[in-house]
Amino acid sequence: MSIKQDRVAGRIRTILSELLLREVADPRLHGITITEVEVDPELQYAKVYVNALGDETRQDEVMAGLERARGFLRREVGSRVRLRKTPELVFRWDERLEQVERINRLLSEIEIPPEEVNDGDDDS
Repeated sequence: MSIKQDRVAGRIRTILSELLLREVADPRLHGITITEVEVDPELQYAKVYVNALGDETRQDEVMAGLERARGFLRREVGSRVRLRKTPELVFRWDERLEQVERINRLLSEIEIPPEEVNDGDDDS
């Protein structure tokens, strides 16, 4: 991403985080985190990655709540970011946290036998 895309994405992430924390009353959206925002080169679309941090069972209700709040969130982003056109918000569930947890669990289950130590008696 370009510097401008990074700057806009970071600003959108901050604004959405504040809105979800302070202004959105939908209980489905409490306790969610904006993990990342990616903006396309034309600044027309912003992919917003969200997660409920440890509660993967809430995915459907969180996505439904975000879909319902999309217009409000976009309007608020538009009023706080100075762009010619406000990017369309596209919400995606961030599965990376679940994948990291699964990998860590698999790694912790691996049993590695201790390395055999040779006493120096080489009978070869």
